[in-house]
Amino acid sequence: MTPLPGSIDETLALLASARYVGDRALATVLFLSLRMGRPLMLEGEAGVGKTEIAKVLAAALGRRLIRLQCYEGLDVASAVYEWNYAGQMMAIRLAEAGGETDRDRLQEDVFSPRHLVKRPLLQALEPQAGGPPVLLIDELDRTDEAFEAFLLEILSDFQVTVPELGTIAAAAPPIVIITSNRTREIHDALKRRCLYHWIDYPDAERERRIVAEKAPHAASALTRELVAFVQRLRGEDLFKAPGVAETLDWASALTELDAVALDPATVDDTLGVLLKYQDDIARISGSRARAILDAARAEARLEA
Repeated sequence: MTPLPGSIDETLALLASARYVGDRALATVLFLSLRMGRPLMLEGEAGVGKTEIAKVLAAALGRRLIRLQCYEGLDVASAVYEWNYAGQMMAIRLAEAGGETDRDRLQEDVFSPRHLVKRPLLQALEPQAGGPPVLLIDELDRTDEAFEAFLLEILSDFQVTVPELGTIAAAAPPIVIITSNRTREIHDALKRRCLYHWIDYPDAERERRIVAEKAPHAASALTRELVAFVQRLRGEDLFKAPGVAETLDWASALTELDAVALDPATVDDTLGVLLKYQDDIARISGSRARAILDAARAEARLEA
């Protein structure tokens, strides 16, 4: 098990060891979260690398990653635990067949831990071979306020209450990363239990480093041009601007097409890799794409 970083610089090095190109502001809040044992809430647009941070932490620290993917209607049975009803019914039938008449003993057997199906939040409270796990609560904004309220006990005391068994507490708190795309506001009561960081789109220099790290087969000239194009594209009036994930997808797609530089035809043909809404594609393709490309090429030449 890799020890937790002892400084901000060590945190930056930890991220870099797992090929995550972070900045000092992120490393600072991540270092504080690890040292203070506080959950870290990351907000930002989709595709800027929030989820990746939890994956990187788990890989770099040698910890198990436990992911709770949030969605509308998420409840305790899916997030924390539920009982194996088929197993319980089998236990009851076997007890009846064996002549068991002690109700207390039967209830104790039916509601024993062996019939408990542990979901991600309960799994995160259990001891792990490599140390406390990394718990990723992904896209919390997709759930409702009732589920947020349920999380308060877990994030405050790292424990959950199972009525039939009592309170189950973590011997050592997990490392908790919560992400939100901010499609709605998260309640203040939950935010107070977390450290907070907003992850914005990277600047051109950092985005080039990310592409060089994650898509190393892209030619350097192509990398400069495509990053400059994406940076300018984010300034357009779009329903959904491309994130870093789309930049990497585009770099990989252009590499598959053996492109060494951008040209108007290739840009128009591959806009669907960057933009996910037809209205955005229709607005950008053609003359607008060529204008953005010309400006991006000029900028890339200056950067060369």
